[in-house]
Amino acid sequence: MKLIYSLLLVFCGLVLTNAQKTYTVQGTIQDFHDKTMLENAEVKIGDFTTKTDKKGRFSFDKIPAGTYALVAKHSECNDYTENIEVQQDLHLAITLEHHSEEIETVNLHGSHKTNGSLIVKTLDKSEIEKNSTENLGNLLSRISGVTALKTGNNITKPVIHGLYGSRVSILNNGVKMAEQEWGVEHAPNVDVNDFEHIDVVKGASALKYGNEGVGGVVVLEPSILPKKDTLMGNIKLSGISNGRGGEISANIAKAWENQWFVKAGGSYKKLGDLYIPHHTLQNTGAEVNSFNFSFGNHSFMQGFDVSYSGINQEFGIYKGAHLGSTLDYYNALTFGQAYFLDDFSYDITNPKQEVSHHIAKISAYKRFANFGKLTFQYSFQLNRRKEYDIRRGELNDLPSMDLRLITHSASLTHFIERGNWSLESGISAAFQDNYPNPDTKARRLIPDYYRYDAGAFSVFKYRFNSKFNAEAGIRYDFSRYDAYKYYDENEWNDKYATIFPEFFIQKNDSRVLTRPILDYHNFSANLGLNYKPDNNLEFKLNLSRADRTPNPAELFADGLHHSAAVMEKGDLTIKKEEIYNANLSISAHLNILKGLHIEANPYIMFSDSFINQVPVGIQSTNRGVFPVWNYQQIKARIFGIDADAELKILDNLKWNTGFSFLRGDDLTHNEPLILMMPANLRNTLELKLDKPRNFYISLENMNVFKQNRFPVRNQNVDFIQDGELVTREIDFSSTPAAYSIFNASVGADLFKNLNLNFRINNLFNTEYREYLNRLRYYMPESGRNFIVTLKYNF
Repeated sequence: MKLIYSLLLVFCGLVLTNAQKTYTVQGTIQDFHDKTMLENAEVKIGDFTTKTDKKGRFSFDKIPAGTYALVAKHSECNDYTENIEVQQDLHLAITLEHHSEEIETVNLHGSHKTNGSLIVKTLDKSEIEKNSTENLGNLLSRISGVTALKTGNNITKPVIHGLYGSRVSILNNGVKMAEQEWGVEHAPNVDVNDFEHIDVVKGASALKYGNEGVGGVVVLEPSILPKKDTLMGNIKLSGISNGRGGEISANIAKAWENQWFVKAGGSYKKLGDLYIPHHTLQNTGAEVNSFNFSFGNHSFMQGFDVSYSGINQEFGIYKGAHLGSTLDYYNALTFGQAYFLDDFSYDITNPKQEVSHHIAKISAYKRFANFGKLTFQYSFQLNRRKEYDIRRGELNDLPSMDLRLITHSASLTHFIERGNWSLESGISAAFQDNYPNPDTKARRLIPDYYRYDAGAFSVFKYRFNSKFNAEAGIRYDFSRYDAYKYYDENEWNDKYATIFPEFFIQKNDSRVLTRPILDYHNFSANLGLNYKPDNNLEFKLNLSRADRTPNPAELFADGLHHSAAVMEKGDLTIKKEEIYNANLSISAHLNILKGLHIEANPYIMFSDSFINQVPVGIQSTNRGVFPVWNYQQIKARIFGIDADAELKILDNLKWNTGFSFLRGDDLTHNEPLILMMPANLRNTLELKLDKPRNFYISLENMNVFKQNRFPVRNQNVDFIQDGELVTREIDFSSTPAAYSIFNASVGADLFKNLNLNFRINNLFNTEYREYLNRLRYYMPESGRNFIVTLKYNF
């Protein structure tokens, strides 16, 4: 019997073995969004493993029948997991999704997949944190080709290749900021502590962001949270010697594995009167507070987020720039005779500027397998600015200018990518309502107006091979101003009555009420080429043509700009600005010491309708003596070069240098353009060590050369001297001397989560003046400043 049982068991085993059939499992793996077949993707079925070939194909032979867990992996994609039942030969088509944080319709930052032919410079997180107490304009000045146009030492705005104001677009978390940025006296309303990195796109090549950024685009990007359950954040505390103040900021974020997130943050900064070598400047303090909040869900296939950010800024305007007599004005500008020095205070009195800016945004996106990605965004902005002048009696408590600007904007974009090409297209619309409060009992600098905008764009990118790719973009924008403005009767009759009779509404005493309705049709185009013959050499070329609608100040300005201490006058006959731009970038990596990276960026800009602002006179009013600046349209040319180099001397020692030079010409009047950046050279030497952890020490030197090319715009002024009326010439034209300043910084992790950063700006307390500071006639730049920052991460 035992033998019989044994024979039966062997026989049954043979039958079962013969019954255990095997099957073939084959398939392909492709990328979800561009449909390319993925090579070297790993595929596992149970204990069996293989990889895909160049055409994304995989194959398993002799897979026994049964149920298995199938896992597909690729280095650039999220893992794919599925349970499969093998009861027959199978052919599978697997689609992998890229890591969602790597999918960007316009890739700018260095950690993104590519920035294509765009010429981009980036300030990363470490650079922002080392200079977190600086405003945006001063922070961006660390990039070659970028400087700051200033009104005093608190109000700064970025200048890219000599262009500023509404010619430079600023994107705050995807929202194009709509500010009263018409002149130089309005600082961007952002808190740099809110952002992970800042990208500067040079030139008018990023048509996605609108046609007005003919000088460039500043892209402010917050951090991307990890797709896991985590709580993270930081608290920063800074002490600032110049102004005897400080700043505190905090950020906290919570993320979940199901891809929900919530973030919040805020900051507060307070400074008293600022110090210049040997003195303080009265009424130059500042107080700034900000808050931001957002939540949403970002999966690969779809997502949405809701966000809010708000900032309030109060800046004192140096009293020495608002002088009451022509004699004091002449002495200040001619002999450098300063007024209102010392007597330090934290009080901010008139003249001053109060600004608030609120942004609310809703955005959502959805990906479709064969259609691409759709993204919708709506934003609401409220910008409120009050400027207080030195006035008598009860009027001193009233702002001399009270502007409220409301902006609604919406956009819908579509992005599709295939193996060698991508296409991004979109439409947008915006509405603005500007209201100058008449209760100020002062002439309104900017009138009531509505502005309507609509636009459409399309950008096509094509990759010819691994070394060469190109892109071409086109954009159309329509803009309309519908304004209500009073003119003095004589001015209206002399300048506009015969040109715009349809704008006349009625006459009130010696004033004429008008309703200018102005339409602008703007066409912009861009061609970009990117050639990379090997990993150590890259060429980029961007050619663009862009139309820009005149901003409200260029058209309508009429009166005293208190914070800038100037009288401004717009011109209703100004047409749209057409600018032609060419940018070339050449970058190379050389095997010198531990590695040398060099980059050169020559550029040129032409315009037959460039809008320029120049001083044309001096006006004495019951509120002081001020220069008069008028807007005019001219033929202009700007060309220059930016050059950067980074040499890694040792593994832990590097040297960075950046040089910028430009030349601007007013071809209509055959003279140099005003307020063009002087040539400058920046050098930084930085040493990093592992002990203590993240220890670094750096020394920086900034050399700014004298601007020898400037238009002569001197003006005459009359005043009583020794009982006689005399006329004297005031030199508005000459530029300040060259200067060289040093900065030093050191930092390290004191403990696991605690970091210390110590910085000294203007190390040797050098006294100097900047050509691009509109108040340089009255005061020098800030003196030595010690800044210590403690940051706790959790």
